[in-house]
Amino acid sequence: MQNENAVDRIVRLFLGLVLFLAGFFWLGGGWAIVAYALAAVMLLTAASGFCPLYKVAGTSTLRGNSWAPGKLALIGVTVAAIVLLAGGSYASDFFSRKFYLEDFNQMNQFYKQALFQTGQNNRELAVENYNQLVPEYATFQAKYNSYHPYAFKNDPQFNADLANVAQMIAAVDEQVHSGDLHEAHLALEEVRPVFQGIFQRNGFSMLAVALVDFHDVMEVVLDAANAKDPAAVETAYKTADEKLKAVEAAANDAEIQAIRHNLDSVLNLAQSGQLDALPDQANTLKSSFVKVYLKRG
Repeated sequence: MQNENAVDRIVRLFLGLVLFLAGFFWLGGGWAIVAYALAAVMLLTAASGFCPLYKVAGTSTLRGNSWAPGKLALIGVTVAAIVLLAGGSYASDFFSRKFYLEDFNQMNQFYKQALFQTGQNNRELAVENYNQLVPEYATFQAKYNSYHPYAFKNDPQFNADLANVAQMIAAVDEQVHSGDLHEAHLALEEVRPVFQGIFQRNGFSMLAVALVDFHDVMEVVLDAANAKDPAAVETAYKTADEKLKAVEAAANDAEIQAIRHNLDSVLNLAQSGQLDALPDQANTLKSSFVKVYLKRG
């Protein structure tokens, strides 16, 4: 009954594993179901060596290909499949968290500014940032209502919390635009503990959030340093300094202090005109950050 050759079966095995990883870690709703269904088809046909579609079409990959894997080849395929499954799971967990945090920080920057400006009673900037927050949060909520990164798969409260935050943001619309900014500020303050609860329930730390936020502005500093542009370094440093302070507020041990030292060293070199030393110091800064991020981000 078999109509698949060895190469065909191996390809199906790996496609099935990739589809399973995609459905489990990266897709949500109907797309996840489709991925699981296709994964099941690929894995079952790989295991049995029989493809019903080939039978219907009257074809077979057995024809003209008699290669049969030996013991070493089978061991290699098995090891490769295990590595793909284990490595893919680890990488998917890591990067799905990272991408979630990046999306969160993209939205959260407008929340933080709206919160700050309402607290400062600055209506013009409060309105500007609130008007950007509303569509950014809508996009964020729509994406993560249907797709849950692996870290949130066992959190039954996740969608309800997202909906609660949406209501909180919508509720202050009139106050931000024409009402009491102090009351709007107090109401927006209630958003922060909701997200802190989400992070804490699902094994995130506020340090991880702050590290991702710092990473983006650090890259601007690195680009300026590698270009040996002292003015650009000084400009980028101001934002990076603020973001690193948020990291230091979450944790300020020797590893975080190393990042601070290296960031300040980049600035000092730029200010003292030691431009040729900037690229090496930029690499040192990046290395100290990556060490912390991979371990604690």
